[in-house]
Amino acid sequence: MRLVLFIFMGIGCATATGFVLMLMGLHNSQFDIAIGSIVCVAGSLATLELTIKNSKPYHAGYDNALLYAALLALLVLGADGLQGIFGGPDFDSIADPRLRPLLLFAGALLAAATVHYADRGTAAAGFMTGLLLIANLVLPLALGRALLPFLLMLAAAGTGWLLRRLAQRPDYFYYRTCLQTVKALALAVFYLGGNYLVVREGNAAVGHLPFAPQIPFAPLFYAFTALIPLAYLYYGLRRHDRLVLVMGLLAVTFSVFTLRYYRTLLPPAVAATLAGALLLAVAAAALRYLRTPRHGLTAAPYEEATPLFNLESLVVAQYNVPGHAPAAGFEFGGGDSGGGGATGQF
Repeated sequence: MRLVLFIFMGIGCATATGFVLMLMGLHNSQFDIAIGSIVCVAGSLATLELTIKNSKPYHAGYDNALLYAALLALLVLGADGLQGIFGGPDFDSIADPRLRPLLLFAGALLAAATVHYADRGTAAAGFMTGLLLIANLVLPLALGRALLPFLLMLAAAGTGWLLRRLAQRPDYFYYRTCLQTVKALALAVFYLGGNYLVVREGNAAVGHLPFAPQIPFAPLFYAFTALIPLAYLYYGLRRHDRLVLVMGLLAVTFSVFTLRYYRTLLPPAVAATLAGALLLAVAAAALRYLRTPRHGLTAAPYEEATPLFNLESLVVAQYNVPGHAPAAGFEFGGGDSGGGGATGQF
């Protein structure tokens, strides 16, 4: 439902902007593009703020579409203005210095949108924009291609440290989806920045080389490719972090693919069959071993392992607190009588 609402709201934003431009009699020129961007930004942001104020949606699909439409129009408007000041950048080369103002503008815009709207898409785009800015600053240097993998890994590690600090804030629940998305991306970048296949083939792609030659510090990247997935698995099991555990399993898979890309030990069909049988055996053994909870881990479903929190019962218990019994007072009953009542007691 969210996807359907997102698609239809995107179509609505494009249709409304085009209809307004048609009424204004504008054509496809640089000035008309600027006017259309301003109209789209003003209409999308006004509609978004009114919708949030009146309906209070939270990532319902149509509010995300309004936000992305406004941000896209702002980026077009900003790129048009920066092109007039610094000249048109070469989008085919990430090392072009003329891209830096646009990346800085996009990063600031996405950061502001993330802080205000807590949207995971803007958070992910802002993180990737920061990585592109690092590449743009480093690649023009003489040792830029050799330093870039280490700087990306350092940036990912710094982002993980910052996310741990932000998770201690009282407003963590509001930004939880954003922080989890950026955490997954940071884990992926830290691993891929040290993966031998990515570094070797990426170095050839950035240098526009016809083939991928051997890279400097190759044994170090061999070690990163083998050890980082194991570190993810250990940390995920030790700290009971499902996201780190899943990323570790994916990293193990890609490390095996990296090994087979350069070293073929068995035919693909035989290797796939043996790997599938091994994974099934490991999964069955783990399910059997964790049928009884061990070391804080269990194979039971989440609903069985963690009883659901009953908020209604808590509220009723808070309002039905047992009080003190009232003091004994005058009570009717207990009398007897006989005959006409002359000999009775009241």
